[in-house]
Amino acid sequence: MDVSIMIEGQDGLTWDRWKKIVKAVEDLGFAGLFRSDHFTNANPPDKESLELWVSLTYLADHTERIRFGQLVSPVSFRHPIFLARQANALNDLSGGRMILGMGAGWQEREHTMFGFELGDVPTRMNRLSEALEVASRLLAGGEPVDFEGRFYNLKSAALLPAPVERPLLNIGGNGPQRTLPLVARYAQVWNGNYLTPEDFKARSSRLDELLKENGRGPEEVKRTMMIGYYPQIDDVRPNLLSGSPEKAAGQLQKFKEAGLQEVMVQWFDHDDIEGLKSFAAAVL
Repeated sequence: MDVSIMIEGQDGLTWDRWKKIVKAVEDLGFAGLFRSDHFTNANPPDKESLELWVSLTYLADHTERIRFGQLVSPVSFRHPIFLARQANALNDLSGGRMILGMGAGWQEREHTMFGFELGDVPTRMNRLSEALEVASRLLAGGEPVDFEGRFYNLKSAALLPAPVERPLLNIGGNGPQRTLPLVARYAQVWNGNYLTPEDFKARSSRLDELLKENGRGPEEVKRTMMIGYYPQIDDVRPNLLSGSPEKAAGQLQKFKEAGLQEVMVQWFDHDDIEGLKSFAAAVL
C-alpha cells in the first residue's frame, strides 16, 4: 500500500512551509503529496491559504519522483476547461506525475465570501457530471470537442498542445448512489475519505459492480482514501489514525487488508517536519 501525505492548504500554508514540506515528502520516500483546494476554512479564523495551482507548479518543477494533485478541486469555482488545461500542462512538466482531482464542492462559507454559487446537492452533482464529461473529452485528445449542457458549452474545443500523456482523473467522495457511479464511468482513481476498513471494503465492492456495468474491470480504478492522523489521541478509532507513528502503522495494516491501495494521510501541523520524519521511519 502506497503512503502519501495530504496538506490542508487553507489552514495556514505559506511558501516557506510548502517548500519545506515538498522537500521532506520527496526526500523521505512518501509516494505522493496532495493538497486541498479551498479559499478558507468552513469556520473562522481565516488563515494563510497558498493558491493551489501555483503551489503545484512549484512542486512539479522541484521534485522528480512523487505524484501530486488535489483532493479535490470543486467544479463549483474551478471551471473544468481550466482544470484540464492546467492538469495537462503540469503532467507534461512533471513527466506524468499529475493526478487531476475533481469534486462537486461543499463548503458554503467560501462560496459566499467570493461570490460563487454552490447550489443544492442535485445541482452540485449535475454540474460535476457535466464537468467530468468535459474534462475527460478534452484530455482524451483527438477530435475537437462539441458539448452543450446546462452548465458548460464547447464548440470545436481542443487542448493545445495536445496531451502527451493523459493525467489520471481522481474523483473524491463516498456516496454510493451519486459519486461512485461517476467514478465508475470517468475515473482512474477513487478517493474515499474517513471510512472504516469495513465501510471502505463495502464501497470498493460496490464500485466493482458499477465498473462491470460500465464495461470496465476492477483493476482500472485505483482505490485510495484520505484519513486524518491525530497523534494526540491515544484511543483507537476505526476511521482515523491516532497515537504514535508505530500505532498508526498498525492501524494502516487493517486498511491494507481491506484492499486500500494508497492512503493520503492528512498532516495537520505544517511546521512539524521532525514529526513527518518520525512518521516516515515508522510507517514506510
